[in-house]
Amino acid sequence: MMVVHKRWSLLQKVDDTLGVFHTHAVAGLLGGSLTGLFAEPQLCNYFLSVTNEQGGFYGGVGGVQFGKQLAGALFIIGWNVVVTSLILLLISLVMPLRMSEEHLLIGDDAVHGEEAYALWGDGEKYDITKHGTSDYDENIASHGLGTGRGPTVTL
Repeated sequence: MMVVHKRWSLLQKVDDTLGVFHTHAVAGLLGGSLTGLFAEPQLCNYFLSVTNEQGGFYGGVGGVQFGKQLAGALFIIGWNVVVTSLILLLISLVMPLRMSEEHLLIGDDAVHGEEAYALWGDGEKYDITKHGTSDYDENIASHGLGTGRGPTVTL
């Protein structure tokens, strides 16, 4: 799904770092729709108050269940658009929803004054007063291996 996200210009405008759209919208729509196609008649009798329901692949009036699933999906999509828009509208009355272009160029780390994930290799130098020491560090230093970047492996 990330390939589709990278190639579709509409999705390029959405900041979806965690792939929430792919995880919930696409998987939910497919799962719900395919339920309307693969719903086994005997299992439907156990769980549905209306008996003799079946999926589209079981013939007869099976396409009705698929239509119900699609109608439900369209209702949920519409509900999410309306409610999310109202929530964002209310929030935008209190504070901006997006950082200014100037702040985006500076970066989140500089604006907030802290790093969420301080990882070595991001330009940070090892500082014994800040990072401490361990037997592993002393073992590396005693063998003269601490001068290169990253671990040295001898096979």
